[in-house]
Amino acid sequence: MTSIREAIRRRLAPVQPLKAGIFHYQAPPEDEFPYRYHLRIEKDGSGILIINASTVLHLNHTAAEYAYHLVKQTPKDAIVRQIASRYNVAKSQALADYEDFQERIFSIVNMPDLDPVTFLDFEREVPYSKELSAPYRLDCALTYRLPEGINPDAAPTKRVDRELTSGEWKAILSKAWDAGIPHVVFTGGEPTLRDDLIELIGHAEALGQVTGLLTDGFKLTDPDYLHTILQTGLDHLMVVLNPEDEKSWQVLEKVLPEDIFTTVHLTITPENASGVVGLIDKLDDVGVTSLSLSNSSPNLDAALEAARQRAAERLIDLEWDLPVPYSSRNPVALELEEAEDVQVPQGAGRGWLYVEPDGDVLPAQGINEVLGNLLRDDWAVIWQKTQG
Repeated sequence: MTSIREAIRRRLAPVQPLKAGIFHYQAPPEDEFPYRYHLRIEKDGSGILIINASTVLHLNHTAAEYAYHLVKQTPKDAIVRQIASRYNVAKSQALADYEDFQERIFSIVNMPDLDPVTFLDFEREVPYSKELSAPYRLDCALTYRLPEGINPDAAPTKRVDRELTSGEWKAILSKAWDAGIPHVVFTGGEPTLRDDLIELIGHAEALGQVTGLLTDGFKLTDPDYLHTILQTGLDHLMVVLNPEDEKSWQVLEKVLPEDIFTTVHLTITPENASGVVGLIDKLDDVGVTSLSLSNSSPNLDAALEAARQRAAERLIDLEWDLPVPYSSRNPVALELEEAEDVQVPQGAGRGWLYVEPDGDVLPAQGINEVLGNLLRDDWAVIWQKTQG
């Protein structure tokens, strides 16, 4: 009788998650479709899968387990036996589920210009809802310098007394990768003013990180610079649009035909608010498929909503949690300043962190709470401060 009770107890007990850790697979050179996977499994069994250092998938614990076997190259019959036993399902169902998962992953491997964070209709954990071992993304402000003609007050230059060297930034990127952070976005200021930007993108790419760039894009109108930065391994791009400047539209003309996922950021101001619907139409006409929006004042909320509605009508995807350009009226700082009941964005300090040009770590851009310095301080100490 005891053995029967024990068997029932084991059958009804919750499935224990896989051991937390980071796992990697690189397809051999002779493979028909060269690809690589990096998988991070959290303590609760959920995970993130990085495909070709260009796309991040958020996975619930079941999908994370399939991803684990995919990365470990477990034979299919062994996968079916383990899944059927662990989850008390028929082997036919376990096989069908795994093959469906595998097919979806392979579709990503062979699909160009994907959003850097993709869900592909997987049942998944809600981002930032569980305890994380590290954030999903690090926003790296390489410099607070701005192009000539831009008001220097548009970036918080007084917050830092120096810029990190190339070697120091490489050390930070390596520390981030070792901590399990799969995605970095280079921002500023204007990051293309750093002569070592391409070198830093190459370092992150060699580590296996997904890399993004937030820029006014003016330097990308140089075809040699543009193609060099793409060949180095940049995975996605956010172009800050100044709709009154013809050169800003020329940037889109240059980058949109390229094989890279591109988001356009538009800040709604008193000067462009009345024509914002027409601006959305023009962006659609030139081929923009992904849009980030903010406004320079709460008085422009109606224009912001009109822009969102028009983007939806035009089937333009709206990005809500990528970093936005620093400005004298930074959207995050603006909301915290003018409305006591406004909450910090959900992922700030958990889903992503922000590094200033001197290495100081903030929960997010505009939230000026220094958690430590990523060059000098231990990562575990910095991360612990975000968990309070």
